[in-house]
Amino acid sequence: MDAEGLGWLLVPLHQLVSWGAAGAMVFGGAVPYIPQYRDIRRTQNAEGFSTYVCLVLLVANILRILFWFGRRFEAPLLWQSVVMIPTMLLMLKLCTEVRVAAELNVKRRGFAAADNKDEARAPPRRSHLDFDPQHFWHWSSFGDYVQCVLAFTGVAGCVTYLSIDSALFVESLGFLAVLTEAMLGMPQLCRNHRHQSTEGMSIKMVLMWTSGDTFKTAYFLLNGAPLQFSVCGLLQVLVDLAILGQAYVFTRHPLKPAPHAAHPASTKAL
Repeated sequence: MDAEGLGWLLVPLHQLVSWGAAGAMVFGGAVPYIPQYRDIRRTQNAEGFSTYVCLVLLVANILRILFWFGRRFEAPLLWQSVVMIPTMLLMLKLCTEVRVAAELNVKRRGFAAADNKDEARAPPRRSHLDFDPQHFWHWSSFGDYVQCVLAFTGVAGCVTYLSIDSALFVESLGFLAVLTEAMLGMPQLCRNHRHQSTEGMSIKMVLMWTSGDTFKTAYFLLNGAPLQFSVCGLLQVLVDLAILGQAYVFTRHPLKPAPHAAHPASTKAL
């Protein structure tokens, strides 16, 4: 009787834990960007955050959704991608607005310093239609990012539709999706290394990356997700730990600027 009563209690408890884990998987990927978003809004400075992180996640999650049509995996992993795409677009919108406003303020200060009575002109507009590799993913309008994402989604969707019957293509698509996601932290890692500083980067965001990726990897392993997902999770945890290592080293041993030397263009994020 006790065993039956215990079983009656454990079944809904197990279901509740499963729902909680699924909910954490769906929304957990977006949570780390909340402190970074708030920091950017508060300081009106997006230089410490690499917008290439948004590019990596947009590509990875679009490819993951397309992979689902060829090989069905757990619904929480699919919905995680659906949630992450608008999250990254919101981050891009804020970063673009802040960066353009900062560029305009710099121009206005330049005119004021020169005692010029003319009205400050807006900085030159950079568009994805310029096809300038130097300014790729560093455009002046949020609409350019949206159009680029829609174009990529359309092309990738057409290719997937035409090749959906090929098992090799589907598996390769899944591997490409998770490999791209595994490189999530690389733009931030490279930016920190190039500037020898983590100033402007939210440590809370990286700590949440690490805890979230650890949880996600355990979820993949315990639920028998496709091998690509487990490999992705392990690589992400390693990159997260490397970024935390950078934060520790650069805080303990900050880079001292050379005297009488112009400050390098380290404030320009990727």
